[in-house]
Amino acid sequence: MPPQARPPLPTPSQTVGPFYGYALPFPRGGEVAPDGHPDTLTLHGYVYDGAGQPVPDALIETWQPAPDGSLTGAPGSLRRDPVTGRAIGRDGVAFTGFGRVPTDADGHWAVRTLPPGGVSYISIAVFARGLLHHLYTRAYVVDEPGDALLGSLDADRRATLIARGEAPRTFRFDIRLQGAGETVFLEFP
Repeated sequence: MPPQARPPLPTPSQTVGPFYGYALPFPRGGEVAPDGHPDTLTLHGYVYDGAGQPVPDALIETWQPAPDGSLTGAPGSLRRDPVTGRAIGRDGVAFTGFGRVPTDADGHWAVRTLPPGGVSYISIAVFARGLLHHLYTRAYVVDEPGDALLGSLDADRRATLIARGEAPRTFRFDIRLQGAGETVFLEFP
């Protein structure tokens, strides 16, 4: 009598996680401001999960207009070595308005950029394990009283979108994925 065939086991599912590798992130991904620019500011913070623990393998993307309010940005955030084809990162001169950085082992991330023109915030996308879809939010570097989004929120929720000034030209913006103090996330159709 032939042995009974076992039914195949289901393949484990995966979500966005630490398997990012190729060109994600890329060298100097957090250096959005041109090298030595006098108006450079630092936006940094931590990503926390619902239990308040740091998320060591998240990926943060930032988008913003140039200081003059233009949205064109210079192309070429991800440059490649023409000989090897390896990602070598930014040229250190052009402002692209785009940044991409991983969190470190403590859940910390940082970008060096220029003040956004025409708006008082930097747009952020969060990619992390357990998220089937990335999350969008804003980090306001200026608490803008006339902003429609900020004006629509109660004080506790509004506070989750305001980056705290820590030192001249340094702002902290922590991202809480769930739980107490959860960051306000935006939905786009």
